[in-house]
Amino acid sequence: MDTKRTLTLILFLLLFSCKRNETNNTSSSNNINHLLFSQNILNFKGVPKTKADRDMLMFSDNGAWFAYGLQDSEIALAGFSGPFLMTQENGVWISPSLTQLELSNDSNDSNLMDWEKDLVQQNSFSSHLEQTFENDNLRVEQQLVFVSGHTALQRTTITNNSDVEITLNSNFSGNLFATGVQVFKENGLIKLESSKSDAMGYVQLRNMPNDIVIQDSLSFEINCRSLVLPSKKSKELIVTQTFIFPEYSWDKERQLISQIDFDSVLQTRKLEKENELTSLIENRKANFENDKYAEVLAKAQLTLQNNWRIPAGELKYQGLFPSYQYEWFHGFWSWDSWKHAAGLSYYNPSLAKDQMRAMFDFQREDGFIVDCVYRDTTIEAHNYRDTKPPLSTWAVAKIFKKDSDIDFVKEMYPKLKKYHSWWYDKRDHDQDGICEYGSTDGTVLAAKWESGMDNAIRFDNSKILKNSEGAYSLNQESVDLNAYLYAEKLYLAMLAKALGKTEEANTYHTEANTLKKSIQDQFYDAEDGWFYDTNLEGTKFIKGAGSEGWTALWATAASQEQAETIKTKMMDPNKFFTKVPFQTMAKDHPKFDPMNGYWRGPNWLDQAYFGVKGLRNYGFEEEADKATIQILEGAEGVLGKGKSIRENYHPVTGKGLEAQNFSWSAAHIIMLLMED
Repeated sequence: MDTKRTLTLILFLLLFSCKRNETNNTSSSNNINHLLFSQNILNFKGVPKTKADRDMLMFSDNGAWFAYGLQDSEIALAGFSGPFLMTQENGVWISPSLTQLELSNDSNDSNLMDWEKDLVQQNSFSSHLEQTFENDNLRVEQQLVFVSGHTALQRTTITNNSDVEITLNSNFSGNLFATGVQVFKENGLIKLESSKSDAMGYVQLRNMPNDIVIQDSLSFEINCRSLVLPSKKSKELIVTQTFIFPEYSWDKERQLISQIDFDSVLQTRKLEKENELTSLIENRKANFENDKYAEVLAKAQLTLQNNWRIPAGELKYQGLFPSYQYEWFHGFWSWDSWKHAAGLSYYNPSLAKDQMRAMFDFQREDGFIVDCVYRDTTIEAHNYRDTKPPLSTWAVAKIFKKDSDIDFVKEMYPKLKKYHSWWYDKRDHDQDGICEYGSTDGTVLAAKWESGMDNAIRFDNSKILKNSEGAYSLNQESVDLNAYLYAEKLYLAMLAKALGKTEEANTYHTEANTLKKSIQDQFYDAEDGWFYDTNLEGTKFIKGAGSEGWTALWATAASQEQAETIKTKMMDPNKFFTKVPFQTMAKDHPKFDPMNGYWRGPNWLDQAYFGVKGLRNYGFEEEADKATIQILEGAEGVLGKGKSIRENYHPVTGKGLEAQNFSWSAAHIIMLLMED
């Protein structure tokens, strides 16, 4: 698959390069409009102080397993920060700046450029990074763009600002942190070999004769021949940085690098991102047309882009990390994947499909889907102790709605059926058609993980029951799980109908109607006006109002009368309509503790989205719009430039909590704002 894409890209770039020479260079740039909303939408500035420094945000593209930053003006270097390698140890910086430019003249004048003082401009876009240094003598412009999932291009353009000719000596130096990576010279290139990863690194100066000097195992120099720059003239230096896993061909990647034109690659990336942002920005709900909502869609798109990874190691399909920022999130999770795919469906259905395939690649014969999987199981093993809530059919249905790819439905439908049946085979202790969360290893902890809401108060007194060998259930039936299963039946019916399987579609509709009645009768407490989990017998509510209470509205499993009472509590400022509305548990509950709670108070934007969508499903459009605005306004750093989208938020103060650059939060921001 990667070989085909690489060859296609080579042909495209060559044709594009030829075409651009025949036309006015400014003509295509006139079509770049929505890309501007991504300008500096995230703050990538910073220089890592150690290999483990995670204080700054990082830019990547094309699914690369490495990322970069812009230089910090206080300690500026003439290069881009990093890269940050996700090819080993769940992420380490290889260097403060792997190819740092140094300039001098024949008099060895070290004052040609003061990189800190002369840094005049830095910009980031979803397509590329750029920075400019300038004084009276010289202007140095640097741009970084990804040509593939293996290689980034860095162009340095040096312009003589003076009125006299200048002779320059230039070199690129690299000084590595101690990460297990060592420097070698091989075939006129810098080779970076790691004792902790099978990924190989290569650095080369592409377009100018040079000499490589290996100073020691952690440092090198690429010395260029002297540059004679007439007044007002410029010279370009193109450096490539490649980090490639052994399942890909370095020879083919090197061939690609040798034939590309920097401007063509950059323009390709710009047009690619322009198209993605156009799909989002031009299809917003009509009442969210303010530019601030266009900006937050650009931030969400870039958040997902930065977490995108191509296949490598155990991962046979591309997909998204929850967050590159947190070292234990360097893998794919199942219900994260369903949510990522749903968000991606609005602008990148191809990636959305592969995100689904990535998890179903690990499906067991009985239908079970693994909780999470990793590229390198010597760092962390796949987790087969539990699965996650059944939202996969919802995600496939959303993808199908966007691109009508019936072949994808044919591929996924049998797998989705098996997963749906698995819940009734392995997680229905009393075989009453109402399922429970559980585990494969018989632990309560893994069963709580299976809910996705690890420490929610409804599980405080849960116990585990054995159903069969390797299949255990909690001693309670959960409203959200059964609401998800109800929605799955409807989506399976829709997909079955699209495939011409009328009888199967009718069966799923019949099952859904039965389950809908059970949800309304068993889980709804008319006295409190809320949906709760119950004991196995369905005779006792497990009280403590949480976000699971509105999943029946999201799934359309509630009656209109029930939805009215749920809506009233959701819009109550003393309960759920906080500064960041629709958090995981009611504000007036004694156990409400957002700073120490994880799922005992913080606002998770997936749950907030389910709440908003639930309101819309029952005609409460005014309340849904009001909540959407308050969620986006109240959550610190969601709107505006610079700050990243967080894992969750304090519902009362709005403070961003836990991991930065969080994928499912970004995916649900997209869904909050988009027309279905």
